[in-house]
Amino acid sequence: MALAACGGPRYDVRVLHDEPVTVAPGATPQSPARTVSARELKPYQRPYTVNGVRYDPLLDHRGYVEEGIASWYGADFHGLKTSNGEIYDMHAMTAAHKTLPLGVFVKVRNLSNNREAVVRVNDRGPFVKGRLIDLSYAAAHALGVAGPGTAPVRVEALGTQVRDAQGELRYQPLPSYDIGSYAVQLAAFTLPENAQRLAGEMKSKVGAADVREELIDGMRFYRVRAGRYRSIEEAEAARIHFEQMNYPGAFIVAFE
Repeated sequence: MALAACGGPRYDVRVLHDEPVTVAPGATPQSPARTVSARELKPYQRPYTVNGVRYDPLLDHRGYVEEGIASWYGADFHGLKTSNGEIYDMHAMTAAHKTLPLGVFVKVRNLSNNREAVVRVNDRGPFVKGRLIDLSYAAAHALGVAGPGTAPVRVEALGTQVRDAQGELRYQPLPSYDIGSYAVQLAAFTLPENAQRLAGEMKSKVGAADVREELIDGMRFYRVRAGRYRSIEEAEAARIHFEQMNYPGAFIVAFE
């Protein structure tokens, strides 16, 4: 998958298909990470690398507030696809961010002049050292960033935009990743009998286990998933327990 990478020339962007993904409900960017399987997520939600640097998209925006430098991108990208598949419109109020969920609205304040604007994140970037957010031309113009090119800003995630019964704009959280159906992946085998043996042992110990067959780069793997948990918290407690049972590579996966 080729993600749009703004803020300069095109970059080498690669999605990591088999890595756990950060989930940080109610978190700041420094909060402890939780994980779900990257293969259970949409491509633009998975970890990705740009020129050898790894980025882990957040699956929950709540509590996100950060200050840094904003830049903007315009005509060179106008009409091209953004990371979520939309066509970039430099005259729309949008922005690119490296890790915030795509589709979330954020409030951006220019700390040099106190102008504020609400923009929707629909792209990835900027992949320039020291930059926090890349604004569309319209957003940069509204905030007074277009002239100088960059400015110090405060970015606060709001949520998705909806109208209430009175027609007033409101913001609501993105779908929660806290509640769902989860398991813990313990191991992957190339021999199905080994996977079935471990799944049988786990089923007798924790009540549920299965084997998921996958073809990766021409090789067939059999992944053993154990347990069935109703929340990330329950699954995380189980993962720690499995680690203590000598499965140090265990990680949480979400059932579809």
